[in-house]
Amino acid sequence: MTAPPGGRRQRTPFAPAAGRVGSSPGSVIYTGPARDAPVTVDLISYSEEGCEEQRDLPLEEALRRVGEPQGVRWLNVNGVHRTEIIEHIGAALELHPLTMEDIVSLGQRPKIEDYERYLYIALRMLAYGSSEGEDGEPELENEQLSLILLDGVVVTFQEHPGDVFEPLRERLRQAKGRLRKLGADYLAYALIDIVIDRYFTVVEDYGDAIEDLEARILENPDTEVLQRVNHLKRETLLVRKAVWPLREVIAGLEREEGDLMSPTAITYLRDAHDHAIQVIDTVESLRDMLTNLHDMYLSALSYRMNDVMKVLTIIATIFIPLSFLVGVYGMNFHHMPELAWPWAYPALWGLMIAIAVGMLLIFRRRGWF
Repeated sequence: MTAPPGGRRQRTPFAPAAGRVGSSPGSVIYTGPARDAPVTVDLISYSEEGCEEQRDLPLEEALRRVGEPQGVRWLNVNGVHRTEIIEHIGAALELHPLTMEDIVSLGQRPKIEDYERYLYIALRMLAYGSSEGEDGEPELENEQLSLILLDGVVVTFQEHPGDVFEPLRERLRQAKGRLRKLGADYLAYALIDIVIDRYFTVVEDYGDAIEDLEARILENPDTEVLQRVNHLKRETLLVRKAVWPLREVIAGLEREEGDLMSPTAITYLRDAHDHAIQVIDTVESLRDMLTNLHDMYLSALSYRMNDVMKVLTIIATIFIPLSFLVGVYGMNFHHMPELAWPWAYPALWGLMIAIAVGMLLIFRRRGWF
């Protein structure tokens, strides 16, 4: 996913916006950050004989083409911040008001809803490292993807231009695989599958980041490393929230009894279900690794502190007898015979040096440093 013009893409939280509180069900209220970018519409129409791709189509032209009976049509809408456009598309496609509400409410948990005429699927589209935070470290981009499956038509709504579907578009252009031979249900499966494949890339990037942090902890366990570990723990929690409900979504598609999902598409959905479970297992492993990194940081910090305390203790121990000797001969008594000896001062220095060297040798032999 690429950042929109005019600045870094903002992250979408998994929480309903406060602006929806008190509104009636079905209210089409955009809950994301304010944006002034235009909403663009792309259309790909294809069949086994050919494929036609059109970018930045006028909305009315795109809706007219979607209504054509031949082939499969994929309508992709980039931007959901202009609610009047979403309402116009919803009216043309006869979408339920609750569906339009979900499209512009950007805190949706992945889910599937059956409206008989069509299926509505909400997903999270993730990308790691495409933008940087204020500390210069890579951040997770978390974008809502709404997918509507009708008879012969798939409509996708994205928050921003740029997505993970370019390999899928290339397969359509080149007529690779079975994509152009099957219907809209298989296209919906392919879109879900490529989103899940992107999750694998994200968790692999997190695995590399965790390995780098482990090396940094062993070399120099500073507070920046701990902050990065805590940051990754929060982001892997977002990944978990994006992936965990996918099992229910795909299971719901597999149980679909209507005409929208063919047995062929359902067979391939089982493979996507397995992939989702693999991602979930990997995310759980990453969270365990981050917890271990946190413990490793505390252990490394404690070990480092023990080394410092060991050195300070050795120095203090060496100076205890030296301080005793200096204290004895620093007393102001008149009758101290040693003070009148010509060699008393160098003898005292020799004694103190011998004591210090002797103690260092004893400590070294016992392996204390």
